[in-house]
Amino acid sequence: MIAKLVELMKPAPAAAPLIDPQAIDQSYRYWRMRILYTTIIGYALFYFVRKNLSLTIPAMQAELGISKDQIGLFLTLHGLLYGVSKLANGFLGDRMNPRYLMPLGLIFSAAMNVCFGLSSGILTLSLFWTANGWFQGMGFPPCARSLAQWFAPKERGIKYSIWNTSTSIGAASVLILCGNLVDYSWRLCLFVPAGLALLGAAFVWWRLRDTPPSLGLPPVEVYRGEIRASTEDDREVQPGGFGRLVMEHVFLNPWMWVVSLANFFLYIVRYAILDWGPTFLSETRNIQLNHAGWIVAAFEGAGIAGMLLSGWMSDKVFRGLAARACFFSMGLCAVCVFLFWELPTHSVWLNVALLTGVGFFVYGPQCLVMVIATNISTKRAAATAIGLTGLFGYLSQIISGWGMGWLVEKAGWNAGFSALALAAVLSAACFALLWNSRYIPPKTEGEDGASDAAPDSTRSNP
Repeated sequence: MIAKLVELMKPAPAAAPLIDPQAIDQSYRYWRMRILYTTIIGYALFYFVRKNLSLTIPAMQAELGISKDQIGLFLTLHGLLYGVSKLANGFLGDRMNPRYLMPLGLIFSAAMNVCFGLSSGILTLSLFWTANGWFQGMGFPPCARSLAQWFAPKERGIKYSIWNTSTSIGAASVLILCGNLVDYSWRLCLFVPAGLALLGAAFVWWRLRDTPPSLGLPPVEVYRGEIRASTEDDREVQPGGFGRLVMEHVFLNPWMWVVSLANFFLYIVRYAILDWGPTFLSETRNIQLNHAGWIVAAFEGAGIAGMLLSGWMSDKVFRGLAARACFFSMGLCAVCVFLFWELPTHSVWLNVALLTGVGFFVYGPQCLVMVIATNISTKRAAATAIGLTGLFGYLSQIISGWGMGWLVEKAGWNAGFSALALAAVLSAACFALLWNSRYIPPKTEGEDGASDAAPDSTRSNP
């Protein structure tokens, strides 16, 4: 049984290649759109069984008597295991068929939500939510593999930003859903999203496919005319060679560590607002919990606009130099966090304006980190590269989860927001170091006497 499952999860074999250019173009247009919307819907549903917790926190505290630092602790454990899983499953995801890996993650995450909703003790709550972190890590690697295989480097800023709207669509939708469910029971905020995730798993299995060659199509860079056929990025890795490729392109690439650190700081801002926003608004601004859910949903909605603008700026204004767009966005994000902290007000509209400003400016860089990581590594190691940045992103929950809960418990919300403003500034500083990072296509055999060697640090060339 296990052997059959492993065999099923392997990448789909190459199909007989299409010859007719018109048939290739029509097929590519159809499949690129289908892959894009399927991964958007699938990944949004992962948020249904991950970000459904924030609106349950005040109700859980009232019913179960759980403190903020206890909640912060299992948020942190969840985030840490999610980050480790994202890296581990990223390495596997580069060598597995996304059609099967992604639905499997949704099924297991839904199961953990049901178990969490049936629990009341802090130990079992922590156990199931932490385990959910591992299964959540099975969601992004299939998307990273699909996006890198179906979209070429010169269009990734825009296409990745469109795909990344899935995070805001998922988070905003589940906040609105749970804002209406929490008045009945906080446990419904676990059960209903879990049911929707199971339906989503079936949908993803039905619609998703593996690489272009598995459908008889040429590599996407060839289709888009960016490189000729037979480059290093598109030939099969020899047995034992994948580990070497990943080591050279990802772990020994110094710029991968810089972009990972930038992701660490921006995720502190993103998840602190997303996880603690409703609690902060209800405790300090006297805003009802269901209204707070809508306000934080607006934070996500503004993030969609921020992603799309940043993707456009990356490709059209900065000509693929995505780090420049990230630098300016995180600088403006720091300003919005500072104003949200320094202008205490009970005006719903001013709170919405300031919080949506944070969302607008933080989500663009969060999306473009994927582009930077893919471009300075290689598409065959895209899931691993983005998994490394994801590990750093979710290591940040030491700060945004347990750290934020502890800091607010001991020193109040002012101390918490000063830490968030500092994190935004540090993220901008890291992106400044990547000012000139860009994609450099691999050389084909015979060019300047070089073969298709894995790209070195000149691929990033800051």
